[in-house]
Amino acid sequence: MDRREFLSVIGATAAVAWLPEVAFAQRAAGGYSNLLILVELKGGNDGLNTVVPYADGEYYNLRPRLAIPRDQVLQLDARSGLHPALQPLLALWQNHELAIVQGVGYPGANLSHFRSIEIWDTASKSSEYLPEGWLTRAFASSPVPKSYAADGIVVGSNEMGPLAGGGTRALALTSTEQFLRQARLASAEGTARNPALKHILKVERDVVRAASSLNADYAFRAEFPTHPFGNALKTAAQVVASQAGVAVVKVSHNGFDTHSGQQGVHQRLLKELAEGLVAMRAAMQEIGRWDSTLMLTYAEFGRRPKENQSGGTDHGTANAHFVLGGRVKGGIHGLPPALTRLDGNGNLPFAVDFRDLYATALERWWGVNSSVALNGRFTPVDLLRA
Repeated sequence: MDRREFLSVIGATAAVAWLPEVAFAQRAAGGYSNLLILVELKGGNDGLNTVVPYADGEYYNLRPRLAIPRDQVLQLDARSGLHPALQPLLALWQNHELAIVQGVGYPGANLSHFRSIEIWDTASKSSEYLPEGWLTRAFASSPVPKSYAADGIVVGSNEMGPLAGGGTRALALTSTEQFLRQARLASAEGTARNPALKHILKVERDVVRAASSLNADYAFRAEFPTHPFGNALKTAAQVVASQAGVAVVKVSHNGFDTHSGQQGVHQRLLKELAEGLVAMRAAMQEIGRWDSTLMLTYAEFGRRPKENQSGGTDHGTANAHFVLGGRVKGGIHGLPPALTRLDGNGNLPFAVDFRDLYATALERWWGVNSSVALNGRFTPVDLLRA
């Protein structure tokens, strides 16, 4: 196999871009022994049927067919509860390891899938376009230790999201086993003067370096569900268990663009989400990493409060998201959905800027300055224990 064939094969499962070594000397590393796991709910999850405002009569007025019946809601307090498919998460809630942040959004919300996820990935204003992800900027200003196998790993997708833009040591892989098999085709040998070939050789060396640190040998007692989301989390757990060193792992759960026939689809998606998160918690507990793991869900937007005529919901704005971990302050944060104060498009006002959650991860979890990564100052949410 020649180098062109190798790159064609490896590109589907391992995209690598390494930060120049001079950048590592700019600032001491932050607390990257703390792991961040980002869970993208791709397509825009319906927050109102995830964290249900069952005590608000307007919720049932807006959704005569889609609303979760009050007697089926998993009640968390006198106002809010979970969709019944999220029952596996109740153990984390009761153990104060699950925080719910309501009303997450940003000013001037964009309802395009492509543009809105770009805003979330780059931590930009709705009116500005940034070329790199927020984690790319974070790691440029506060580098991850060179001893780590990678700054970040994206599982199950070639979309680098918050790690996009070049400058990070980032891997995109489908499974650890497949990556390691294909990495054996790479060669760490050779030099070149031609810039393009020089870059190819560097990519090969970097793949070899990453592969030398990763393995897929750990046999978890924790059982992962066999659906795609469960498989992605199992791969993520294998990466963490290898102890190769990685600051962030991103996984995606697909299918949340529920314009029609939402009821059954959303129930299945939430069941898979809960099963996967609980399995990941068990795996991290098994290897002694749960107290140093922070899991954060996000999506490009929520859904419109009023159901549509196709038994679904259209693109919305503010949303509810989950934060999980052994050092999370369990409870409900943010503000409940203001269903009687919808905007001209019938969408919710936001209460918590999504960049406040990013600031929480950067400052409170890793102990690094968030202003460069987020292009400004944002207020961390008080949802972590020391």
